Amino acid sequence: MPFTTGFVLPAGTLSRAPQPVLPTGDGLVLRPWRAEDAPAVHAVFQDPLMHQWHIRSCDSEAEAAGWIEEWRASWETERDAQWAVADAESDALLGRVALRGVLLSEGVAEVAYWTAAAARGRGVAARATTALTRWAFDEIGFHRLELMHSVANPASCRVATKAGFTLEGTKRSATLHPDGWHDMHLHARVQDDRDRP
Repeated sequence: MPFTTGFVLPAGTLSRAPQPVLPTGDGLVLRPWRAEDAPAVHAVFQDPLMHQWHIRSCDSEAEAAGWIEEWRASWETERDAQWAVADAESDALLGRVALRGVLLSEGVAEVAYWTAAAARGRGVAARATTALTRWAFDEIGFHRLELMHSVANPASCRVATKAGFTLEGTKRSATLHPDGWHDMHLHARVQDDRDRP
């Protein structure tokens, strides 16, 4: 049965080229993950705040290395696209930003991020999200990017707002966290949101 509309983005839109390095222009760089990032990823996930908002724990550097292999491979499958957020000068790992649940045919993906404890309060997540969003819309041609966070996480809500994502509503009891089911704020940006960061 034929489709009544064409695909927004064809298969191969991401994987036809190597995953790019994306400078933010303000001291950060989004770069593909490297095997040598494993110790830093493991250290980040020893922070109790990470356990509060993320459903995974990391028990060893070997486990972190496995995650990195998955993150690197996801570019080829076009299901996810994961970047390390690093200091542009020192290359110190400051966080992660990603497009998850990529649906190229619909031009839709979900933005996700985390920030290392030592880098919090410096706008790292908002700056990385803004750079990734600009690339996704302007260079690739995505139509809609969504961003969800627990309603109990006001810091993440500030990131979404600073990056120009409009709060569209609340998904009730939508995500299971370690302390139970959380309502989730749903933010989004669409290709036509040109007056945003």
